Parts: sequence; structure tokens; C-alpha cells
Amino acid sequence: MKLDLLQELKQKLTSETDFSKIWLFYMDNFADHPEFIEIGKRAYNKHLDSVVRQTSEEMFGKKVKINHDLTIYIPEHKFFHGPFQAGGRIGGFIYFEDVRVGLIAVSADHPPTGMVKYSRFTELPISKMPKRGFGGFSKQDLN
Repeated sequence: MKLDLLQELKQKLTSETDFSKIWLFYMDNFADHPEFIEIGKRAYNKHLDSVVRQTSEEMFGKKVKINHDLTIYIPEHKFFHGPFQAGGRIGGFIYFEDVRVGLIAVSADHPPTGMVKYSRFTELPISKMPKRGFGGFSKQDLN
């Protein structure tokens, strides 16, 4: 397992504007590899739980039931990742706590199709939030 690719993932997450490229890089190099999941430890992160819930509601314009209980944390890389379901839709997230940036990907349809909605998010103090932003997310990032 090439964990040095996590640095490349972090760089893509902070600079790439095509969110599908970030997600595909993660899926191709990490998510589909069982040994990657075994590297981390199960964890709970209140911030990420809130982000997944709020973002899913914003993406679909309504409250959706969230099943989210398999967050994995890799301490030496300050990296969280995990799957979730939003109203029956399959989703996943990645988040680097040192740069406070993450990405959510969730199937646009139920049952799932090839269409995916993405949202990049950041954890910024309210005083540093852009005027167009809301709740820690940029509307621009809700594709």
C-alpha cells in the first residue's frame, strides 16, 4: 500500500476544481483496497458527522436519514475516511484534519446510478467565512 499517495490526494483535495478527479483518485488508490481500511482505526468525529448530515440535506433539499457509523482514522496522516448512506443513497467522505479540508461524494439517485453529487468542505472559523458561504460550506462547492 503506497501511503505516500495520501500527500498527492491532499494536494488534489486543496487545489483541484474537478471534484470527480479527486474522488476517482481516492477510489482508485485507496478505497477499494482492503489493506488500506485495515491501516486505520475506527473513530467518531462530531464535526464530520455534522458535515455529512448538513451537506446531505443541502444536496437533496430536504432532511434525509443518514447511516454513518464506519469512520476510519489514520493518525499519522491526520486522515479520516468512510462510507455512509443518505436516504438510501450510497456515499463516502475524505477529510484531512491538518488542512481542515474534505470531500463528500454521494449518489445523486436512489437506487444508485452513475450520477454523483460532490461537495468540498472546509472547517473555517465563522469570522473567516466568505460572505457567499453558509454553515462552513460554499454553495459553489455543492455540485
